[in-house]
Amino acid sequence: MEYVIRPIRPTDIDAVWEIEKMCFSVPWSRQSFVLEVEKNGCARYVVAEHSGTVVGYGGMWLVVDEAHITNIAVHPLFRRKGIGQAILKALMAEAHRIGIDKMTLEVRASNIAAQSLYKKLGFVEVGVRKGYYSDNAEDAIIMWNFSISHTLKLIQGG
Repeated sequence: MEYVIRPIRPTDIDAVWEIEKMCFSVPWSRQSFVLEVEKNGCARYVVAEHSGTVVGYGGMWLVVDEAHITNIAVHPLFRRKGIGQAILKALMAEAHRIGIDKMTLEVRASNIAAQSLYKKLGFVEVGVRKGYYSDNAEDAIIMWNFSISHTLKLIQGG
């Protein structure tokens, strides 16, 4: 399946919000995405587009010398096609491009598929946020990649 990863545009917000609502039990509001895309100078977002339709997205905040993944989601009909991995790799490449070499995220303890993807891309578990998720008090696993540059070299075969 062919898809393109590109920077988000304000016209993508409705599609991103629809995916957000499908993927998360406590979704961000549409207004949150508007603020992230149009007002937050520390945020970077990308979308995955297939045949002119947004099928996934991901974002991060750039905080001093670290990148914090805010969310990554893929439309349920387009999962298991490498889109989530491509989104994460694009965010890592963008962080690296601007001189950031560390990235962190939180992931539900029950989301084994996501944890597997993150480990594949050089993230390691460093802690737990007890009761982090407001819908069911599930714990979040804190993961870090302490060398984006090293991971990107490995991915590119160098």
